[in-house]
Amino acid sequence: MDSENNQAAGSDVESENETYERPPSSYGSMKSECDEMEKRSDEEVEGGGGISEVVCFAAPDPPAPPVVGSQMGHSRYTETLYTEATEQTRPPDGMVIDAGSEELDEIEDAELDDDDELLTTCSPEPPEPLEMEGLPQEDESSQPGKLDPELDLPYIFKSIREVLSRLNNDELFKFKIWFKKWEPLPVLQQILDGDVLDFVDKIIELFGQDKALTQTISTLERLEKTEEINELKTRCAKAMFRFYLKEFLFRKSQITHEGVPQAGKQQFLEDVYVEPQISIRGFGGVDPSHEILTQTPKPIQVPSEDSFVALNNLFRLQKDDGSPVKTVVTTGIPGIGMSVSVAKFCLDWSEEKANRDIQYILKLSFRSLRHFRNKEYEEEGISMQDILEYCHAPIKGLKILEEENAKYVIIMDCYDCYEAPLDFQKAPEITDNNTKTHIDTLIVNLIRRNLLPNARLWILGRRAAITEIPSKFVDVVAELQGFTDEMKDDYLIKHFTDAQLSAKIVRHYKRVPIIQILARQPFFTWMVSRIFKSCFKQGNYGSNKPRVTPFLIHFIIIQTNRMLKFYFRKRDNEKWSDVEVNLLRMLGKMSFKMLEKNTNVFTEEDVKDVALDLNEVVVFSGLCTELVPTAITGKRTFCFSHYTIQEFMAALYVFLAFYLESKNVLESGFLPRVFSYKYNGKSAAGLVQCAVARTLGSKLGHYDMFLRYLCGLLSVHCHCNLLAGFLYSHGIPKVEGLVEAEQLLDQTIQTAPEDRKRNLYECIREMTQEDD
Repeated sequence: MDSENNQAAGSDVESENETYERPPSSYGSMKSECDEMEKRSDEEVEGGGGISEVVCFAAPDPPAPPVVGSQMGHSRYTETLYTEATEQTRPPDGMVIDAGSEELDEIEDAELDDDDELLTTCSPEPPEPLEMEGLPQEDESSQPGKLDPELDLPYIFKSIREVLSRLNNDELFKFKIWFKKWEPLPVLQQILDGDVLDFVDKIIELFGQDKALTQTISTLERLEKTEEINELKTRCAKAMFRFYLKEFLFRKSQITHEGVPQAGKQQFLEDVYVEPQISIRGFGGVDPSHEILTQTPKPIQVPSEDSFVALNNLFRLQKDDGSPVKTVVTTGIPGIGMSVSVAKFCLDWSEEKANRDIQYILKLSFRSLRHFRNKEYEEEGISMQDILEYCHAPIKGLKILEEENAKYVIIMDCYDCYEAPLDFQKAPEITDNNTKTHIDTLIVNLIRRNLLPNARLWILGRRAAITEIPSKFVDVVAELQGFTDEMKDDYLIKHFTDAQLSAKIVRHYKRVPIIQILARQPFFTWMVSRIFKSCFKQGNYGSNKPRVTPFLIHFIIIQTNRMLKFYFRKRDNEKWSDVEVNLLRMLGKMSFKMLEKNTNVFTEEDVKDVALDLNEVVVFSGLCTELVPTAITGKRTFCFSHYTIQEFMAALYVFLAFYLESKNVLESGFLPRVFSYKYNGKSAAGLVQCAVARTLGSKLGHYDMFLRYLCGLLSVHCHCNLLAGFLYSHGIPKVEGLVEAEQLLDQTIQTAPEDRKRNLYECIREMTQEDD
C-alpha cells in the first residue's frame, strides 16, 4: 500500500526537492489544521516518503461507494490531515486517517476487519453540492437563508477550476500574470507557481466568489479564450446576474439623501438608519396622540404589538393556508420612510446580511414605468421582457426568471407616482413575457400574476393610491407605523458625531410635547435634527423652549416642493404657481370646516365642496392619507397625517384670509360672550380676540392648538421670513398691532380657567419668541 501511495505521489510532484509553505485558505479545501503537521509532511517529501493522502475507511454496514477524485494533478503543497472537504465527503461513520503518518504503521492487522478492505480516496476538491461550515445555512423561516446551489461557493469554485484546468501550462501562466494585474497584491506572487486548485482557492479567499468569477472572465477575454469564456458564462449565468444586481443595488442604496436631497449632504444609510415599526394589521398609520386632547376623534386606531414584523421578514410571512406570501403591499402616511425602507432591504440583500435564499431582487419603480407611457411606446407596444432588459440590461438572453424553482423579488415602489389608473377588470390577459402591448396591461397582468408567476411582488405607495389594487391580488398589507420614543432618540443620536450636541437636541425637542409626537414620522425627526443643528450654532440658543409653528411651516413647504418634483416633474425649489397656493388655502378651508364640526375625517364630497381634486389632496399633497374602510359602510374616508396638522391648516386658512384679504372669518357664526369685545375684528388683536372666545367657549382641546398656531403665524418671523415667497410675494407689510394682541392674551390669562392658562402662555410665546 505504501508503494502505491509513493507511486501516486511521484506522478503528482515535480522532481525538485523544495518546500513551499502554503498560504492560509478561506475556502478550506486545502487549509492546514496545524503548522506542525505541515512541517512533518514537508519532511516526508524531502525524504522521499511520498505525499500523505487522506484515506477513509468505510464502515462495514453499509459499504460506501468510492468517491471519484479529481483528474487534475495534486498540488505541490502538502495536503492537510483533515480538511472541510474530507469531513463532508467521507462515507457515513467512516474514519479519516493519514496514510503517510507514523500512526498508520502502528495499526495492527487485527484491528482491521475484512469489511474494512474498501479504501476510499477523498479528493481535496470541493464536493457538489457542499454546505460550507462558517457560512450561515438556515432554513426557509429564518435569516439569512440558504443560497441556491448554483449561486453558492462550491459551485462557483468548481466551475472556475474546471474551466481553468483546460488551459495548458503556458496559457495558465499567462492567465495568472494577467490576473495579477487586476489586483497587484504581493500575496498573489506566492501562488504564481501553484496549480489551478491552489490558484482558485486563493483568489476566492482574497476577492470573494463574485469578484473572482468576474475577473476570471475578464482575464480570459484578454487571452481571447472564447470557448472557455462562453462555457463559464453559461455555467455561472445565475451567479453573474446576481452579482450585477448586488453591485447595482449596493450603489443605489448605500448612500441616502434624507428629507430634501442636497449636494454634499448625503450619508451612508447604515450610519443613520433606524428601522421603523411595521404592522400587518394597520388602521391608517395615523398617531392618535395629542398634546391637549386625551383622545382624538374616532376612528383613528393603532395596531397591537403582536402585529409588528421586521422589514427583512416581509417575504417570510405565511398566508392562512401556510403557503408563503407572494404579493406584499406596503403603505403609510407621507414621510413615514417607505423609500428608505426599500433602500435598507436592498442593501441588506446585496451585502448578504438577509434573505440570502432570494436569488434576485429587481427594481421596477413606477416612476420608471411611467416612462413607457410615452407616445412611441403606446403606438408600438412593449413587452415585459423589453422592460426587464431596459431596467436591467444583463438579463438579456437569460431565462432564469422563468425557471420553475426561481425565487426572486420585484420591487415596485412609488405606486402613487404612476400617471394613470389601472383597469383590473377589463385589461386583457397576457401570459407571454414577449407579447407587446400597452404598459398598463403589462402592469395589471404582473400584479394578477399572469406574467412572471414565480416573482414575489413588493408594491409600495400611499394608501389612497394602492387601494386601487383589488384585495384578491394582495396577500399582505404592511403598514409603516414610524418611530417609538426610543427610536426617535436613537435616530437623533446617530446623526451627530458630537455627543454633547446630540444630547442637547434630544432634550430640547422633548420640551414641546407636540414636536415629540410629530417626530414619530421619520421625516419630521429629520426636520428636528436639521433645524436644531442650525439653531444650536447660536451661542445663546436653548434657554427657551422651541416653537412648533415654524416646524409646521417648514413641513408644508417641503411637502409641497416634493409634490411638485415627484408628481409634476418640476425643478427643485421652483416658484409656486397659483395652483399650489390655492391647494393649500382650500385644504385650510376644508380643515377649518372640519374643526368647526369637531371631526378629523373627511370624504370625497368634502373635497369636492372646496373644488379640489381627490388625488391631489389625498395622494399628491403629502399632508393627508386614507383610512382603512370600515366593515359596516365600506365608504372611503380620509384624514390628515396627524390631527394637529389639520389644526395648523385651519389656522393657516384663517390667517391668510386676514393677512391677504383683511377678512376675519371667525366673526361669522356663533361667538360665545366670554368677555367683551373691545378690539376691531379686522385688527390682529381683534382676530385673536375672536379665536380666544371660540377656544374658551368650547371643550378643552377643541380650539386650543388652533389658537396657538394662529398666534404663531402672526409673529413676524413666521409670516415675513418663512411664508413670504411661497404663499405670497415678498414685500407685503408685516402684521401690525401684535402688542395689543399680546396684552389681550395676558389679560385673558388672569381670568381663564386653570386648565387653559398653560396653552395661553404658549400662545404668547409662539407670537413673541424670536430665538429660532
